[in-house]
Amino acid sequence: MTHGLNVVSSMATRQILAGLAGPYEQRTGVPVAVRSMGGVEAARLVRAGEPADVVVLASNVMEALEAEGHVASGTRAGFARSGMAAAIRAGARRPLIDNEQSVRQAILDAGRICYSTGPSGDHLMRLLERWGIAGLVSQRLLQAPPGIPVGALLAQGEADLGFQQLSELLHVSGIEIVGPLPPEVQSVTVFTAGVSNTSPRREEARALVAYLTSPETEATKRQHGMETA
Repeated sequence: MTHGLNVVSSMATRQILAGLAGPYEQRTGVPVAVRSMGGVEAARLVRAGEPADVVVLASNVMEALEAEGHVASGTRAGFARSGMAAAIRAGARRPLIDNEQSVRQAILDAGRICYSTGPSGDHLMRLLERWGIAGLVSQRLLQAPPGIPVGALLAQGEADLGFQQLSELLHVSGIEIVGPLPPEVQSVTVFTAGVSNTSPRREEARALVAYLTSPETEATKRQHGMETA
């Protein structure tokens, strides 16, 4: 019996990884099990020695994990790139977000603004500070709990405007994507894949990383709102 490989990832890449696991198993006979959660929690588990073969997280986190000895040196490779988008509950009035000023105004006009615990949420907080409106909107900010998509809270009516990586918003029912953030305020998160130092099957794990970061996976990444890194 062929032993499977275990992947730990953040929620942002879960759909892409799920879409690639099946074809990889068909080709190699090696099953791939993906465990996805909030990125902060995923990094905590990896640091705690969670058994895994491959880790897929934001590139800055992966760099730190390699430096700390949790990801095998020299195994990190670019997996995907994801830009941020804005979304509203389905049927709600669509704000303009075609330039920096209109994004700022949309936030000022919104009732409740939802953001994530991940890199996109950090970026939004920096924008609010830069625009000098952090204090003005602080009481209207709603941070989605780790592992809960911003879109889910929009769909439930708990927020009026939400910001997250496009890949996280694409397949959520009950919402409408207003569009990607304009270039002057866009933030692209790069995700990388690497071999976990807890993996007992390093060569198989390296082969999986090579597949996940190969050009043939590009169509699946685009389908889920990301591009090849």
